Amino acid sequence: MMADAVLRLEAVERAYQEVDHKLEVLRGADLALMPGEMVALVAPSGAGKSTLLHTAGLLERPDGGEVYLSGKPCGSLTDRERTARRRNDIGYVYQFHHLLPEFSALENVMIPQLIRGLPRREAEARAHELLDYMRIGPRATHRPAELSGGEQQRVAIARAVANAPLVLLADEPTGNLDPDTSSYVFEALEALVRQSGLAALFATHNHALARRMDRIVTMADGHIVPYDPPA
Repeated sequence: MMADAVLRLEAVERAYQEVDHKLEVLRGADLALMPGEMVALVAPSGAGKSTLLHTAGLLERPDGGEVYLSGKPCGSLTDRERTARRRNDIGYVYQFHHLLPEFSALENVMIPQLIRGLPRREAEARAHELLDYMRIGPRATHRPAELSGGEQQRVAIARAVANAPLVLLADEPTGNLDPDTSSYVFEALEALVRQSGLAALFATHNHALARRMDRIVTMADGHIVPYDPPA
């Protein structure tokens, strides 16, 4: 057992019952993420990347195997306990920013902290700190519609780590951005991961970005295996 892994999947299975057959997506998937590690998940559409992320992020329960956060098994947690772990220990970034349009960038980053129970003043101070770190502090009072795509995604990243999670799960976080903006957003995200020591798993089709991470994995027949992208 890898006691130092922040997130560990051990022999995880996940299947879906379709009309006339059972679709097996994960067939004993194993993965361990260490503190401060960035892992790229590169696989074709339909291979099970979203299922893997949803299971690792406690959005779906595995049919077999176990998901561990900081060495603690999550399979027997109640729905309330799983919600608490998702809120406190796991950050999510998606291809689309999913910011709340009626709130400013600052308020979007404050909201997860307020839900967790932090005092407003403390949440506001941390939100400012994160937006400054993501080099978007001067845009704190702007609403999402007033921000560029890269700015929106940097706010989404700041929101994802507002509660100081242990793990960051990202599903094509730069998929809607041009190459220069993608690189800029990735650099800010990488600096955040290295500084905070959280573990990060990125599903991406961008081989150039994948090669900048610590290692690259893919999915084959429901398992997670090393991957060497084309040059």
